[in-house]
Amino acid sequence: TKIMVGLPDGRTFDATVVGRDQLTDLTVLKIDAENLNAATFGDSDTLRAGDWVVAMGHALDLKGGPSVTLGIVSARGRTVETTQGSLFDMIQTDAAINDGNSGGPLVNLEGNVVGVNTAMLRQAQGIGFAVSSEVARRIADSLIERGRVVRPLIGLTGADLTLSRANDLNLDSANGIITTNMSRSGPAYKAGIRIGDVITHIDGTPTADMAKFLTVLWTYDVGDIVEIEYVSDDGKHVTSVKLVERPGD
Repeated sequence: TKIMVGLPDGRTFDATVVGRDQLTDLTVLKIDAENLNAATFGDSDTLRAGDWVVAMGHALDLKGGPSVTLGIVSARGRTVETTQGSLFDMIQTDAAINDGNSGGPLVNLEGNVVGVNTAMLRQAQGIGFAVSSEVARRIADSLIERGRVVRPLIGLTGADLTLSRANDLNLDSANGIITTNMSRSGPAYKAGIRIGDVITHIDGTPTADMAKFLTVLWTYDVGDIVEIEYVSDDGKHVTSVKLVERPGD
């Protein structure tokens, strides 16, 4: 019912929620303060496995201020299943991330924010995840501008293509997503795509898995027309799909 923000100098402020995005677990807060030093966003697209990163946050809410942990980028483009749903295109790091770290920055050695800590697997050791800065920045800009995130909707859900299904369709590899559910009133169904079809490209860009599929899809705007390459039981097809607005989460 009430959110307070505390600053390092001891001041506290009432905060208002500008907007929140359940899909990425990000929220933008606003406080009535001036002359604050802002962190600088870095380019997460330049990150490579093995790059050093530092996770900051209030781990376990321990007394004495925030803590920092050092690690490397273990992988990019991870999909993480959480109680809130699936998180796509995540940065995986072995920098220790514990309760209280969520919302804290993941920074490179230049001090630039390359991610926002968001998820941990309690059963795992040395595995933490962060939303990339490129995704977080787009989400924050949309929340500030509109109070919500506007995403395009293609009208289907899918899963990573299995090797057995790829063999059934005589595909050379298991790169693609298989449609598992769709709305008959949605853009994809109207364009001829059906459950069981395998989508391999969006506008010529390969969609090797669901993480890549959504990452590419969300670069488009509502109303854009995209060319979808897919494979069904009777061969390869190309169709045009006009994207509509995804309902608010």
